[in-house]
Formats: sequence, structure tokens, C-alpha cells
Amino acid sequence: MRYKSANIAAMSLLTAMSAAANASEATDTTRVLDEVVVVEKAAKAPVPLLPLDVRIVGSETIDRSTESNLLPVLQNRIPGMFVTERGLARFGVSGGAAGSVSIRGVGGGNKVLFLIDGQPQWAGIFGHSLPDTYVTNDVERVEVVSGPSSLLYGSGAMGGSVNLVTRRARTDGFAGTLRAQAGSYGTMKYGARVGYKHGALRLMAAASYERSDGSRRGMGYWLANQYVNASYEIGRHWEAGANLMLTETKANNPGECDRALPLDMWAQQLRTTASVSVKNRYDRSSGGLQAYYNWGKHKIDDGLDSRNKPRTYLFHSRDYNMGVTAYQTVNPWDGNDLSVGVDFKHWGGRAYNADKATGEESPIVDKHVNEIAGYAMMQQALWHNRLSLNAGVRLEHSSQFGSEWVPQAGFVLRPMNSNRLKFSYGRGFRSPNIRELYMYPPHNPDLKPESMDNLEVELRQWLLSGKLNIGLSLYYIKGDNLIQTRMLDGKPHNENVGAFINKGVEVDAGYRLNRDWEFTANYAYLHTDTRIVGAPRNKVFAEVNFTPGQWQFGLDVMGVWGLETEKTTEDYALLNARAAYTLAMAKPLTVFVKGENLTAAKYQINYGFPMPGATVMAGLEWRF
Repeated sequence: MRYKSANIAAMSLLTAMSAAANASEATDTTRVLDEVVVVEKAAKAPVPLLPLDVRIVGSETIDRSTESNLLPVLQNRIPGMFVTERGLARFGVSGGAAGSVSIRGVGGGNKVLFLIDGQPQWAGIFGHSLPDTYVTNDVERVEVVSGPSSLLYGSGAMGGSVNLVTRRARTDGFAGTLRAQAGSYGTMKYGARVGYKHGALRLMAAASYERSDGSRRGMGYWLANQYVNASYEIGRHWEAGANLMLTETKANNPGECDRALPLDMWAQQLRTTASVSVKNRYDRSSGGLQAYYNWGKHKIDDGLDSRNKPRTYLFHSRDYNMGVTAYQTVNPWDGNDLSVGVDFKHWGGRAYNADKATGEESPIVDKHVNEIAGYAMMQQALWHNRLSLNAGVRLEHSSQFGSEWVPQAGFVLRPMNSNRLKFSYGRGFRSPNIRELYMYPPHNPDLKPESMDNLEVELRQWLLSGKLNIGLSLYYIKGDNLIQTRMLDGKPHNENVGAFINKGVEVDAGYRLNRDWEFTANYAYLHTDTRIVGAPRNKVFAEVNFTPGQWQFGLDVMGVWGLETEKTTEDYALLNARAAYTLAMAKPLTVFVKGENLTAAKYQINYGFPMPGATVMAGLEWRF
């Protein structure tokens, strides 16, 4: 199935196509997941010539999952990705921030960069992403790079990047979707989406709401999301656009299940992201200019103190992340693409404690950091695209730590149309966040960026006229200057002293037997020289989909072995199933049901937070 990109931001590493790139190359990039994507807008760099590990999860896979949060969908289909969870609320509860997303063992909540239409997303004070706020209702596809993406995106893309490309109107007139579902533990989810297209104008609006009592007493949550998007084509070569997303959520945390007393903790957060952009597209040149502003407000009750007494204050923070990016890709001759760009970022925030009774504020931090960067990357295709060479460099200057050079190089070799070999070297880095620099006793304003070097080889083979594809990836990662807390003169102190080596193997396969049957599977093995919490040694996923006529059936299994928690090592396997039937109507109505962890496996990902047993959800979806 084909999809056209709607990336208003036009900043994505993955959505770039030059005039010289052909449709078969786009297929090659995405066929890992049996999703064929036709890209209509150019962005930072041409995908077909990139030697990076690029994977795309399209709208067909997202919609078929009936998930409301994106991360479970991605975790299953990206071999080296793992996401920590605590229950039905899944990710963000107080006492652990927003969960941890890792790729190939690199993550810890702040080393994988999330973007929305190319806009970098992180809490300006704490430096991590907010997985709770990423809902499927707004997203058309997700583009994932396993490995450093710092050349194009700078700090935070040390271990990889995840770009959420939002939906926009596709057909003339009005079209939309309504969805409602309910299930175990008082869980209810609602979503609505409507688009309008007329000539050069496209509009899209979406909203969703979900709530649950949680699988444990005192573990309920709710989440509300709204999204609007508008774009207008100015002639044949220019497009202007704007979008706005608002998400608010509150999650309760009862604490570890073996505690004598419940913690009575909760966290409430409001996140807003907005952008305006103009893009251009000519036969041998494309680019754009974008301004964005991300803002967040958090309120947290940290529960009981060391004496098991309720704390007398609430934690408050207000953070921001804003910037401007300009880029242009030129194709001076066939097979050559030169991409150049400039990025400016301004991020920071304010945190304080407020007395519950009086509202009196106790300041904690009020800081900001400025970053400016320039980059250039050249790609050259040779011998009728049998060989592509890639090299680039980024220079980023921070008001906090000074300058950082980021190189990248590699090649893509296609001996035959049915196979492909990639080799790449890339460097990634992460700037220290406000908390590490200025908050609480371990803080150190002299911290330098963490860095990482990545070597990777990928081999992919297509067989049976393209129906079967098999991929093998080998990687070696070396990290330096990791920020760790040490005792200095009897006091905790943050220092750049950590190091690690990760290496591993990833295998994936996809087979489409015919229109009705589809099989996918992947496996990831990770070896580390240090103990890493929240990154399993082995992870396997397999899925079969059967779509006879108006029916849809799906069955999948995920197995995890060697997952380190704070105190234990976990091994588990999960069996999930789903079924759907679409009524043959002018406006299709689909009835669906799904079950997760059908064998009621007992496991925990965060120590002290047992995951739910078997759960069931059922719902309706109406497309108009």
C-alpha cells in the first residue's frame, strides 16, 4: 500500500527524496516492514543514498494495532528498540519520569531523540522525551534511525532518532474517523479525526481521550490530546504550513508493590508544540525554513518523605524548547546531492517547590542554554546507483560547553537489484541537561557532552520477486564521557567519567504470501560490557496477519530474555491476538476486539511494578 508524506515540518532525516531518486529506492528503504511509502516533499537529506539503518512504520500498521500510544507499536517492529513500562498507564508516572526508550542499549530516557514533524521534543529542564504524549490518532507514520543521527539533528540523537510524521488531509472534501473502545480495568479510549482538502488548502484536526483505573489500586491515569494542521500550496514550488498539538495527562503511582505504605504519588503534565514553515521544491533543489516552539508545565506530588509522612509541597516546572532551522538540498548533476543547513535552539526552564498550604515558592533552578549549528553532507551515486558514497560534518556551538564536531561517512552498495550492503560510521553526542548542570547536590555546571562512535554493517536480500525480504545488521558502539554521579569530598558530584561498549546483531524478515497472508519477524541480540537497566539481551517478535475479505485477524508473540531491572533479571513471553470485521457500507464501520498477554505471563519491567495479566479491549471505528 502506498502513502504520500505530509510532513509540514519537512525536517525529517527520512522523508527526503531528490529529483534523481527513483521510486524503487523508496521501496527499498521501507520494505523492511512491508510498507511502501512514496515521499512527496523533500527535506534535509536524500534517503536512498543514506547508509543509515532506516525503518518506517506506516499508517496501515499503526491503525491495525488499535493502540492509542505509539511506543508499543514501535517496540515490536524495531528490532533493537525497547521501552520501559509500569502498567496500563505504561510510561510516565512520577518517581521515574517518562519511562526509558533505548535503541541498541543506548537510551536511559535522554539519548534517543524524538521529533514531531522534525521538531525536537524534550522537556527543557530534564532533557528527556515524554512518551505518554505520543498518540496514534495524530500520526501518519513513524521514521526510526537506529544509530547516531546527530549530524542532522544535533544533541539528543546520540543513540538514534524517532520522527513522528503527523496526518493531513488526503482526499477532496471532508473525510474522517471516529473510534471508541473499552476494556479491562475500566479502560476507555475515544478518538476523532477529520480532514478537509480543497484545491491548494489542506486542514486536519484530531482529538483523543483515554482513562483507566489501572491494574493496581492507586494507579489510574487519564490523557487528552488535540491536534490541528493547516497547509497551503503557493504555486507549483512553494508550500506554507502550521501545526499545533496540545496534550495533557495525569498518572498516579502507588509505588513499589512490596512497600509497607503506598506512596500516593502523582504527576500531571501539559505539553504543547507548535510550528510554522515554508518549503520549496524544484527539479534540482528543495529546502525549507521552520520555526518551532515547544512548551511544558509539570506538577508532581512526590508522596511520602523519609519518615513516611506526606510531603508538604508540590514540585512545579515550566520548560521550553524553541528554535529555527533552515536547510537546502541541491542536485547539481545526476547522482549528486549536497545538503546544507543551519539550526538554532534555545531551551531551558524554571523549577520550584510550592507549599501545599500557602503556595509559597522555593526556587530550584531558572536557566537556559543557546545552541547554534551548521552542517553539510554530500552524497554521490556511481555506476547507475550501484554504489553511493556519503560524508558529512556538523559543527555545533553551545553557550554552556563550547563547540562539538560531528562527522559521518559511509556507503551503500547494490551488486544486484535484489540485494544491498550498507556500511556507516557516525558520531553522536548529548548535551548535559539543566538538571545535571544546575539542580540538586550532584549538579556540575562544567559538564561536557556525552559522545558515542558507531560502526554498522547491514545486508539486505529480496527473494521470491520481492515478496520475501531478509535483513542482517551488525553494529559496534563505543561511548565516552558519560555523565555519572561520584562522591567528591563526601558529597555526590556529576562528572564525565563513564564509558561503555555495546555490540550486537539484528535480524528481520518479512513475507507477503498473497493479498490475505503476511508474516513479519525480528530478533535482536545485545552484548554490553556494563550492566544496563531497561535494555534486554535478547528480544524476538513474530506476527502473522490474515485478511480474508472483510475480516482481519492478527496473532503476535514477543519474547524478552535477560532484561535487567533495578534488582532482578526478567525473562518473559507475551501472546497477543486481535480480530476485526468491517461492514460493507458506504461509510465503513469496523468492529474489533483484541487480547494482550493472553497466557497471563507474570513479569515486571520496572522493579516493584508487576505488569497486568491478560487484558481485553473491544471497540468500533467508523470512517466517513
